Amino acid sequence: MTDNHNFSHLHVHTEYSLLDGLSRLEQLVKRASELGMQALAITDHGGLYGAVDFYQIAKSYGVKPIIGCELYVAPSSRLERQASDKRPYHLTVLAKNDTGYKNLVKLVTLAHLEGFYYRPRVDRDTLEKYSEGLIVMSGCPSGEVPRAIIDGRIDDAKSAAQWYKDTFEDYYFEIMRHGDVPQLPAINEGLLKLKDELNIEIVATNDAHYVLREHAPFQDILICIHTNTNVQDSKRLRMEEDSYYLKSPSEMAEIYQDLPEAISNTNVIADKCNLELDFETLRLPEYKDTDGKTSIDFLTELCNDGLKNRISNPGQKEIERLKYELSVIEDTHFPNYFLVVWDIARFVRQHDIFFAVRGSAAASLVLFCLGVTDINPLDFDLVFERFLNLERKEMPDIDMDFQDDRRDEVINYVVEKYGEDHVAQIITFGTLGARAAIRDSGRALAMPYPEVDRVAKLVPQKLHITLDEAIKLSGELAGLYQNDQAVNKLLDTAKGVEGLTRHSSTHAAGVVISKEPLEDYIPLQRPVKGFENGVNTTQYAMKPLADLGLLKMDFLGLSNLTILARTRDLISKRTGQHLALTDIPLNDAKTFDLLSNGETVGVFQLESTGMTRYIQDLKPSSLGDVAAMIALYRPGPMEHIDTFIEAKHGRSEAYYPHDDLEEILRETYGVIVFQDQVLYIARRFAGYSLGEADVVRKAMGKKNPGDYG
Repeated sequence: MTDNHNFSHLHVHTEYSLLDGLSRLEQLVKRASELGMQALAITDHGGLYGAVDFYQIAKSYGVKPIIGCELYVAPSSRLERQASDKRPYHLTVLAKNDTGYKNLVKLVTLAHLEGFYYRPRVDRDTLEKYSEGLIVMSGCPSGEVPRAIIDGRIDDAKSAAQWYKDTFEDYYFEIMRHGDVPQLPAINEGLLKLKDELNIEIVATNDAHYVLREHAPFQDILICIHTNTNVQDSKRLRMEEDSYYLKSPSEMAEIYQDLPEAISNTNVIADKCNLELDFETLRLPEYKDTDGKTSIDFLTELCNDGLKNRISNPGQKEIERLKYELSVIEDTHFPNYFLVVWDIARFVRQHDIFFAVRGSAAASLVLFCLGVTDINPLDFDLVFERFLNLERKEMPDIDMDFQDDRRDEVINYVVEKYGEDHVAQIITFGTLGARAAIRDSGRALAMPYPEVDRVAKLVPQKLHITLDEAIKLSGELAGLYQNDQAVNKLLDTAKGVEGLTRHSSTHAAGVVISKEPLEDYIPLQRPVKGFENGVNTTQYAMKPLADLGLLKMDFLGLSNLTILARTRDLISKRTGQHLALTDIPLNDAKTFDLLSNGETVGVFQLESTGMTRYIQDLKPSSLGDVAAMIALYRPGPMEHIDTFIEAKHGRSEAYYPHDDLEEILRETYGVIVFQDQVLYIARRFAGYSLGEADVVRKAMGKKNPGDYG
């Protein structure tokens, strides 16, 4: 359904106005597209959390994305902490271009890092300093000018409006029309008078908080969750009307038929906003201590020295593999990335911090030569293309685990090396899962806790399960949904808020490092409780950071590594023997006997009850057996564990659907266990290069047909 009228929504809250906005990004953009809108803004409260995702989704739907924010403005200085400062003004700000986006990022960052007092606040000094490239609107009834009008301070309203007009190239009075805000008629009347007196244009907005009118009850529930109230509280904060949805252009034109310029100005503003985010440039940190050499030459020198030190008498196979890996690293422009990782590993080894590297990084001979990993990938036939290749041009993941009592030492070193404005921890978002949605909705509906708890516990224990899936899988839950009116309402309400972003947190491992100051590209905020190590947190999650070309790394603190470090120290203290982990043989028979007997307490990834049982059944006799069990012990592959164990012990015969599979799957008894095996199979049967095969592997993992290209 398209609309003949032209109108662009410029004041819109999404789920990233945490627990205040109900609009899911894709649903929001899809609806705007259906209504024929050519542009759409998001203006979440005080943050830019969803900006990049929104931008990419809007582009995919052919809708022009306008990135904005509803800023909080301190009545005086952002640095003051007075009781009167608890009610900052609201201000709607949109980025016109790259300069405006960078200035908006600066404003949001300063609001969080310097101006936080109940809310992240800017002030007039910062607004004036970072005014270029921004379009500013007077905001909702909590805006500075509207609030002065409500209070009868007309001279103050006029003075404030004049300041904003003088400060910003584009400043508009925001006209809202909602029947549940009794002050709005007076505000609008005052704004229209000032419009003529000060020659300031007006613009119509709807302060949209949800996508469809029928979502209004869920918005009410969301506010109850946010304010810890329930629907029976008549004095609770609420939106009395169901008018805060993404109205169609014709609906908005009808509401503002007496002010046609307020409608047309939305498109004037949209036409001025032409931000293009840069997803092509890599913003990797620069390792500068290269003795005057280029980064690739310095990396090559380190690797050649490392190859000789770590492999006695390296053969042609190792030399050719190293040469190939270095050529791929150079072609993908990642030499600095590897130097940064080498530098971190060098610091960790010099300071005797236990660490390990997880994942596909073990497939890199370069990382082995640099001393980052301790596994020679050629000894285990590991595929480098699984880690990095020319066909899949994206930054490889090098996930580093450190003993958890010394992780902060590593982060502090990185901050000291690259600068505190170049390093940040990465945000993550908690969402309302199926059970949480039931519990929160039950509280908001004022239902008795025991009843709500009983319903929540009927949701099957399955990762990322949805309520619709739960009703299908649980007969008892389905019965209550069909026959119990209260439970029916509870579950329908929970479905309305299920999956929404509930809160922000700090990723347990994620760290981002950049060449330029981070706040030139991404908004930052103070770390959340529990991560107060002085390192700021990004407002963008892992994927947007990677899409923007920033280096993201996982620095995970593991208690298991701390246990190993303390064990090593105790051995040294009691016996005088100084052990290194690399001194321990990988084929120690007594170690495999311990595992086979179920002695797995404290052993990373092997200590769960289910895994211990399978390890006892498997009776591993090699590191490959242990690796295979870890790979199999996850949803999906788990169904093949018994097949693997039976074949290992000769109780059943390994089955190969095709003779050519035997060479690839012999070590895993006919079961596809490792992703590397998928690459070999694709090369053997489809003629793909290993790089092309890795693209197929990744597409299989995403279950996205579009990725098959």
